[in-house]
Amino acid sequence: MLFSDLGLSDEILKAVEKIGYEEATEIQAKTIPLLMEGRDVIGRSHTGTGKTAAFGIPAVSSIQKGDGNSVRILILCPTRELAMQACDELDKFSDFMPWVRTCAVYGGADIDRQIVSLRRGANIVVGTPGRVMDHINRHTLKLDNVRTVILDEADEMLNMGFREDIETILGFVPEERQTVLFSATMPEPIMAITEKYQRDPVVVGVEQKSRTVDSVEQFYFDVPMGRKTDALQMLLLAYEPKLSMIFCNTKKMVDELSEQLVSKGFRAAGLHGDMKQASRTQTLNAFKSGRLNILIATDVAARGIDVDDVDAVFNYDIPQDCEYYIHRIGRTGRAGKSGVAYTIASGRRQVSELMDIARYTKAHIERRELPSRDEVMAAKANAVTEAVKNCVMSGKYERYAEQVAALEAEGFSAEQLAAALLGMKISAETKNVPEFIKPVFRPNRGEKGSGKSGSVKVEISVGRANKIAPNFVLGALVDATGMAGKSFGKIDIYDRFTTVEVPEADKEHIIDSMTGTKINGQKIKIKLYEGKDNRDSKDKDRRDYRGDRKRDFKRQRHGNHNTAGRRNSKRYQ
Repeated sequence: MLFSDLGLSDEILKAVEKIGYEEATEIQAKTIPLLMEGRDVIGRSHTGTGKTAAFGIPAVSSIQKGDGNSVRILILCPTRELAMQACDELDKFSDFMPWVRTCAVYGGADIDRQIVSLRRGANIVVGTPGRVMDHINRHTLKLDNVRTVILDEADEMLNMGFREDIETILGFVPEERQTVLFSATMPEPIMAITEKYQRDPVVVGVEQKSRTVDSVEQFYFDVPMGRKTDALQMLLLAYEPKLSMIFCNTKKMVDELSEQLVSKGFRAAGLHGDMKQASRTQTLNAFKSGRLNILIATDVAARGIDVDDVDAVFNYDIPQDCEYYIHRIGRTGRAGKSGVAYTIASGRRQVSELMDIARYTKAHIERRELPSRDEVMAAKANAVTEAVKNCVMSGKYERYAEQVAALEAEGFSAEQLAAALLGMKISAETKNVPEFIKPVFRPNRGEKGSGKSGSVKVEISVGRANKIAPNFVLGALVDATGMAGKSFGKIDIYDRFTTVEVPEADKEHIIDSMTGTKINGQKIKIKLYEGKDNRDSKDKDRRDYRGDRKRDFKRQRHGNHNTAGRRNSKRYQ
């Protein structure tokens, strides 16, 4: 449906045309007429469907010239980025309506400036619940004349703990009002709000044939535990995205990863909720302008970031929610462009979680092998060689021919000089390529070992003193390596360490995968076992531990039915 068919004013149509919109999205075509009639609406819509315009155009249209300076529309958003983005969109829609005055209020910014803006008169206020509450308590924001309240991304606001604030704010708004709610999901707390605060709401949904973006290719890499950063670095060097976003689940991980990538020469910066607003704004502006080409963010901090040129998204951590995955990869493949999403998983559990997401989103996430160091080095060398050829053909550096002649006069050949210069350039380009032992691709790990005979022992730095049981060790090995439980042999637990028989052909993969992991909360070290087989001592340790072990396995058998525990209890009895 065209915007011209929605009964909008000439001022709005001129603004829409100036922005470049022609045809309304599904959520816009369904929602705008209802909101302009004054109906309460529940909009079920995900990121990228155009919901800001769906509520923004009716909000701006409802402001009349005689409304004065009092607040008529209140829009609540979960994050300051979303509040800023929504306010900017409203300003565009009201470009030809000078009587419409907007004001964004959010935490992390100078509250005095917001107070000045509110006192000058704003008839549309967009804000985060916490800062809106602050202004209400300071008596700098009066809601007595509000006609419409819009809750944008209501599910996210509830997830962030804003329910009490929202209900308090609604208590300051006249009961005779229009209440609009947009949410990607409809959990019970959302339904409770709609029942309490809305009157005969119309539910508007967007039919989605696919939950993820068709223009985004999706891949994943299964890498050993503790090597995710090396894998990410390898992917950034191999694929060289011009603009990319990396998602982590925690603020701490954002800070750590940012520091590591910057130390390796990448133009990267982090973004999360603990940063001051000035730093956040500076980082976003640098990313949008291209001064930074890698933005590392948490899911909440990334809400509201509107950049069309992101050509790759990296999931450093597996998303904690399937909806987060949709939001993440929706950052690329925008504006008719193609994009790609890469997920880095470690171990069978993380791969299983990712496959659950794939089933939920109805997406095909293809497994890929990580590029090898040699492959990346060769690609970099080829790129440098091509760049040199282009420079020669362009004649850009002919002015340095005198220096070359001078060096030749000293006895150096042109071939020697070219090789030295190429070597220097290639070395500079490849100095940050990590040493990374590429894990063996195992499409079927159900078979014991890898088909080669022989076994060796590995030593793990936790034992009886750390309250370790065999099922803990086996579970950690299976989770980290992706190998079947029957691939591992005898597990001997001593006071301070544990030994495990493993297939000799897989020893490097196992040690690499287990390095840096935890067993029963204890961070472990692992290496090849170098001790001698002291059978008397070993048998004594087994006898001492036998009673405790049997009791442990009996509890497991009648309690949580841990299969790994049952498997190992049979091995020892």
